[in-house]
Formats: sequence, C-alpha cells, structure tokens
Amino acid sequence: LPPYEMLPTGASADELSRSTTVTVEEEQPPPKDHLVWSLCTSLYGNVFCLGLLAFFFSVKSRDRKMLGDRSGALSYGSTAKCLNITALVVNIIIVVVVVVIV
Repeated sequence: LPPYEMLPTGASADELSRSTTVTVEEEQPPPKDHLVWSLCTSLYGNVFCLGLLAFFFSVKSRDRKMLGDRSGALSYGSTAKCLNITALVVNIIIVVVVVVIV
C-alpha cells in the first residue's frame, strides 16, 4: 500500500507483502549510421547518385540518434546500408565489365 493510505481494519503491517519489483532494461548499443561508409561511397563510387543518397540517409540516421529516436535511426541507418551495398555491387560490376572489355 502507498504510505498515505490507512491499513484496512483488522490487518497488521506484518501481514502485508514487503517485496519490491524492479525492472531493469538491458542497455542496447546505439544504432549504426554508416556515415563514413556513405561518405566514401559518395566520393569514390557515386554511381547513379546512390552514394549521395546513402550519405543523406546516414545524416538523417545520426540526427535521429541524437534526438533519441531509436527506431527512426535504425530505419534510416538500414536504408543507408542498403544503398551503400547496392552502390558497391554496381561499382564492382562496372569494374569487371570494363576489365573484360579492355
């Protein structure tokens, strides 16, 4: 019972439960924004402007992380990661095609 309420008639303080439940949430690591990878992709492999888009989403992810919006930061970070992977694969294909042709 909260301290300001009176005990029911006929009940003693010894009969009441004296346990406290504390819920401890596990500290989760901060979401990744892939900013450095996006910067490298936009400078060195900006095929179809995918690197620039990845950099844009990385900055948005970092902003959300600073504001405390974990789900928004995860979403933008995931989008940046997918764009970086796509740009990397396209760059590899272009390099392979150029090497085979030449």
